[in-house]
Amino acid sequence: MTVKQLTLPELTQACAALGVPGVGLWREPVREYGTEAAAKLVRDAGLAVTTLCRGGFFTAIDRAERAQALADNRAAIDEAATLGTDTLVLVSGGLPPGSRDLPAARERIADALGELAPYAGERGVRLAIEPLHPMYAADRCAVSTLTQALDIAERFPAEQVGVVVDTYHIWWDDQAPAAVARAGEGGRIHSFQLADWTTPLPAGVLNGRGQLGDGAVDLRAWRERVDAAGYTGPIEVELFNDALWARDGAEVLSETAARYVQHAL
Repeated sequence: MTVKQLTLPELTQACAALGVPGVGLWREPVREYGTEAAAKLVRDAGLAVTTLCRGGFFTAIDRAERAQALADNRAAIDEAATLGTDTLVLVSGGLPPGSRDLPAARERIADALGELAPYAGERGVRLAIEPLHPMYAADRCAVSTLTQALDIAERFPAEQVGVVVDTYHIWWDDQAPAAVARAGEGGRIHSFQLADWTTPLPAGVLNGRGQLGDGAVDLRAWRERVDAAGYTGPIEVELFNDALWARDGAEVLSETAARYVQHAL
């Protein structure tokens, strides 16, 4: 998503040229290209698919909408398995129209995971709950802190459900370092993502993630915390940023790799 202006062939070629060993993919371009074709493309480039994004949106009250969401998530699990990644990232969903009950929304997330986790486990795919910054609680994700994510994930086996540690969403939370350690002890850090926090946020706030080193987040400190928690998996950079998307994608990818070395390694 950091360089969504690149086609999948351009992306894999650029990653291979830079020595980037893996890529996190999003479902929309994968489906457009063809899931099996995308799996072969990445594999032939010598890369790994680190995660697939995204499943989730579990909070609907309407029975038909809920059934549709579960079916879509089963399809996402199947797509992840085809791509060869063991991790499906979940954006769990916000408040349904007319609701103000965040605890009930979180319980519906847990209920959905109760149905999906065994299905995912049978296919070798882990479900990774990503807490999103509280500014997204109403419309995108009722899970706002790493602690809340763990409280849900720990109801299930660690090999089926864990969490995403994303610096953009948790950097502000003074309880998050302890939650990172807790997640590491339980083997539940299933993905680690980097993005910086810059202000002012753009209209709609979704595309406000800053390039590494441009903002307020101590990226290296977070990387060291996750290391100390025992995480040894891939580290992704996920930036939604209109200014970056308007630039040459290969140039942005090269810049991002260099910024990672400078600010996080």
